Amino acid sequence: MTHQSRVIVTGGNGTVGRVACEALRERGFVPIGWDRRFAPPDDEEAGNAFIERERPGAIMALAVASQQTGIENEGPIVNVEWPTRLARIARERGIPFLFTSTVMVYTNNATRPFTTDNEPDETEGYGAEKLRAERAIREANPGAIIARIGWQIGLERGGNHMVEHIESRHEEGETIDASTEWLPACSFLPDTAEALVGLVERNASGLHHVDGNEGWNFFQIVTALNDSRGGRWNVNATDDFVYDQRLINEPRLAASIATRLPSLATLPIS
Repeated sequence: MTHQSRVIVTGGNGTVGRVACEALRERGFVPIGWDRRFAPPDDEEAGNAFIERERPGAIMALAVASQQTGIENEGPIVNVEWPTRLARIARERGIPFLFTSTVMVYTNNATRPFTTDNEPDETEGYGAEKLRAERAIREANPGAIIARIGWQIGLERGGNHMVEHIESRHEEGETIDASTEWLPACSFLPDTAEALVGLVERNASGLHHVDGNEGWNFFQIVTALNDSRGGRWNVNATDDFVYDQRLINEPRLAASIATRLPSLATLPIS
């Protein structure tokens, strides 16, 4: 497959994108990071030229407006308009298109986990933009792959993930408060990347939930992470945040977090 093995990845330098590019290479694909210098997200003509030049076999839209780049109205452009345009182009070219959405399309008022049948209800901020994108992408490309993901757990420092967040708070001398009543949607970055690449390989159109938390609360997860990293964090159990945020999918797409945190396997799950 001369061009079928080439996959354009927006956000290829981001937290999820870097690991997704590694997973693509491991499976024999050639990841092509979107070059914003050549084709800014708000420049449709340059974007079309970039895609025509690279002739991809698939597009993975992983970029988010996490860092300001000076584009006016950047959030809606990067999170909604850009991926919707790419979804339309992918449909026209007859190639797989994947968009990463978020558990934040749901508001923090659930006591039961979310399935793909649960209607999202966020109306503000980042989650609302991702929900708008989901709807616009489905209209532009009914065969699109939409994958909702939770809080990522990285293996190394750097990026926007759970371990980096906790390590930064620890370095500032903070106690890590962790609720026993919060069951977060979360998965390890490499496992999320494997799931996303697998969806593209199968061209598994439709909505999918990618979550590795089988039923452990945040205190249990943070404690297991702390043990695996030498027990340096000062972790305090709380019960002030009550929320079952898990994303349920059958079959499960991301490996259980207990695979990399075996101490969790000995604990009861909710």
